[in-house]
Amino acid sequence: MLRILLKDLRRRSRDSMLLVFGVVLPLGMAFVFGVTLSGSGSQQLGRYGVAGPSAAEFTQRTGLPDLKPVADAAQARRLAETNELDAVFVVSPAGIEVVGSVDAPLAVQMAREVAESYALPGGRNVQVVQDATLGTRQLDTRTYHAAGAAMFFAFFAVMLSVTGLFEERRNGTLARLLSMPVPRASILTAKLLVGVIVGLAGMALLVAATTLLLGVRWGPPAGVAALIVAGVLAATGLMTALASFARTPEQAANWQSTAAAVLGLLGGSFFPVAPELSVFTPHHWFLEGLAELRGGASILPALAVLLAVAALSFPVAAVRVRRMVAP
Repeated sequence: MLRILLKDLRRRSRDSMLLVFGVVLPLGMAFVFGVTLSGSGSQQLGRYGVAGPSAAEFTQRTGLPDLKPVADAAQARRLAETNELDAVFVVSPAGIEVVGSVDAPLAVQMAREVAESYALPGGRNVQVVQDATLGTRQLDTRTYHAAGAAMFFAFFAVMLSVTGLFEERRNGTLARLLSMPVPRASILTAKLLVGVIVGLAGMALLVAATTLLLGVRWGPPAGVAALIVAGVLAATGLMTALASFARTPEQAANWQSTAAAVLGLLGGSFFPVAPELSVFTPHHWFLEGLAELRGGASILPALAVLLAVAALSFPVAAVRVRRMVAP
């Protein structure tokens, strides 16, 4: 099994398409989105208010037009919860709290960028609360788009590894492997592990590259690593299970690419689109886990969902793939 695994990994390391989908595209999109949106923090993209003892200084320094004066943090939460304002800056000498409406994710994202730009000279802490009742946390723009792009393209990187199994069946390589005195389970396990390792390697490269080149703040390494492993396992399980129902490599690639694109868009990999549907995607829980990690909260709910997806999809994939290669 180890020899088969190493041989497949060597072959995949020379696959230019894998490099493009696994590293180049997500890194490029993270750079474009991060730089573009981070530079637009001074523009008015929502209905904002400001409260707190340092409200006047904040208004003067940020230059945001039409900031509505708000009495205190309690009123800020009421205005955000009733959607009268998209976000309210609660400014104090200790830090800035951005209280945002759950129905205006882009406006809240922009508000965070403004708050962080203002907070840097004074070293203030910035905390974002979107829908104060739930206490949902938000990632900054660069981290959000880097993590979203990484998870989005992880599905495509895994897909390229999974469809390789169909190609081997068509060109006869798989038949020769199965004729050897090697347990069938070992061969199939090696093939599935290729997708997992490729996904993990791509994500690790992206974390390192975006941290060094774009200044992305992923969070504590142990928590980030746990979320990446869980996310890649979920992606591999889903992509393999879906591909196992296809009859040809082309059909498998079409099904997988469609599913990866739809799940990524619904999951908010680039922009929050449908919050009520995003909870059904691994992408949402990966981003949610990173946000909770950055906010100092528990990532166990996000990990549990991602691992549950993997636990449900891998047995289906294993059974279907075993039948697919049955003599």
